[in-house]
Amino acid sequence: MGRNLVWLLVGVVVLGVGVASALQVRGALEREREYRAASECASVPVTASACLWEQEFIVRSADTNRRERNRSPEAVLVLPSGKTWDVTFRQTGPVLSEMEPDDEVVGVIWHGRVVEIRDADGRRQQTSDGPVGWPADRLGGALACIPGGLAAVAGGLWALLARGNRRHAAAATVVRWHGVAIGAAALLTLWAQSGNDWPMWALPAIWGPITLILLACMTGFVIAALRGELEDDTPSGPAGQAPPPVPGPVRAPAPGPSPTPPLTPSPPPTPPPAQPSPSAPDSDGSRTSPVSGSG
Repeated sequence: MGRNLVWLLVGVVVLGVGVASALQVRGALEREREYRAASECASVPVTASACLWEQEFIVRSADTNRRERNRSPEAVLVLPSGKTWDVTFRQTGPVLSEMEPDDEVVGVIWHGRVVEIRDADGRRQQTSDGPVGWPADRLGGALACIPGGLAAVAGGLWALLARGNRRHAAAATVVRWHGVAIGAAALLTLWAQSGNDWPMWALPAIWGPITLILLACMTGFVIAALRGELEDDTPSGPAGQAPPPVPGPVRAPAPGPSPTPPLTPSPPPTPPPAQPSPSAPDSDGSRTSPVSGSG
């Protein structure tokens, strides 16, 4: 019972993390729709505004920070008035990697932040404040935590409600561990996507078929558990212990050298009983008995 309660609590926590990640992804999508529907500003915005304004900048410095893992690619842009803007990027290309000091670029300002940079060749690159695109870590967290949390909660409740039923307990265990496998598949897919710089659609494209296979396996194992095919066929005794083994047919010993019996002292041989010896003939030709009676 304690183990099932732990599974239930862990499932609730993991499910909550997954729902929070999904809400963040939803917020990013809504922000992207708002950005695409924004109109151009009629004049230079004095305060942060929801309209789009294109501003010319001069590059003071640009650094990809490839040797430093904890720092994002960044650039320092200068307005014609001399005011500087520090801008960070999620990736190094295609614009940042080609930036040189004194280059002229155009930045798109939205809500008081530079969200996009365009160079002289027309190439575009979003900054870290850019609204377009899903956050990969939040999407991966939602894909990993929501199915795993649901499976843990379902398996924990199933086992608690069906206490004493071995078949239902086995089925609940199958559900829980397949949920863990689905979450691990999402995390591995996220790791591969971030390590190889794959597009965002690679996450659901790879994780989806793997999840379908795991769900099919889970369904098959649950059906087998409910039918009792995953249980041990040996019946238990009255006290919950296995019965004593039933003696089977005696098998002949394997051929081989027979063991030498231990040496024991043998008793001394018994002398045979004395046999009567034939008597010698007398001088007159008669035989005399070896034992003669008295008188």
